[in-house]
Amino acid sequence: MITMDFAYYRPKSIAEAVNTFQDLTLQNKKALYYGGGTEIISMARMNKLQFAAVIDIKEIPECNVMQINNQKLTIGAAVTLTKICETNLFPLLSRAAKATADHTSRDKITVGGNICGLIPYREVVLPFLLCNSQVILAGKEGQRTVPITQIFDKTLKREKSEFIVQILTDRTFIDLPFEFVKKTKMEEIDYPLVTLALIKLGDEIRAAVSGLCSFPFRSSRLENEINQISVPLQTRIDNIMSNLPGPILNNLQGSAEYRDFVFRNTLLDALAKVGGAS
Repeated sequence: MITMDFAYYRPKSIAEAVNTFQDLTLQNKKALYYGGGTEIISMARMNKLQFAAVIDIKEIPECNVMQINNQKLTIGAAVTLTKICETNLFPLLSRAAKATADHTSRDKITVGGNICGLIPYREVVLPFLLCNSQVILAGKEGQRTVPITQIFDKTLKREKSEFIVQILTDRTFIDLPFEFVKKTKMEEIDYPLVTLALIKLGDEIRAAVSGLCSFPFRSSRLENEINQISVPLQTRIDNIMSNLPGPILNNLQGSAEYRDFVFRNTLLDALAKVGGAS
């Protein structure tokens, strides 16, 4: 049960959403943009999040688009993980969405909500990082389109007044060979020990990881090591583990030592499947 009082707004346009946020800010009221709301509701119930209002973006047409047009896949921020899985326009993203939660939760979790969430894992961001997808943001200064690799560093770096409208992905990436592996301690649908996503673009392998550190990431150092095929694979993996972008996560799902072990073996197996082991 959420014990605090808050106002609820459901704008019908991008401009209305931004204006509502600005009006609330001028009244010194903390507002949150709201898509699926699963994380917001959970944290509010535990009194870990306080706000005066939520602005639900699900009625905004641009936030509900999912289509391929002009050689780009456009996905609105309010599109649910269930819809991503069912349409399967982007197979790697579908795999990531399916691995994120059970079917009931996927009906509510949105792609924008997962990317902007506070939990460490956020597996849905991995395919977008690998594909250099672009994010359309709307805020008080208008709309801007930015490569996700420029604004996602542990979290999505955006202005307080901004929300994700859409994510654009070049169609050439959608059908590339890929490997997606999620390792959990117990059940298939659980927070991951590690999640690894790989794509192969020509002779280049790109990698993005969730669960290993306290944030999802794509690392140029990791990819440089992976693609040094003249170096023995075990040496490359050792070098990767020495150059992670943060400490290995240590929590109830698994110790740092166990995650290290699981990730090494997961990477070894995944590289063999996409042709990056030699």
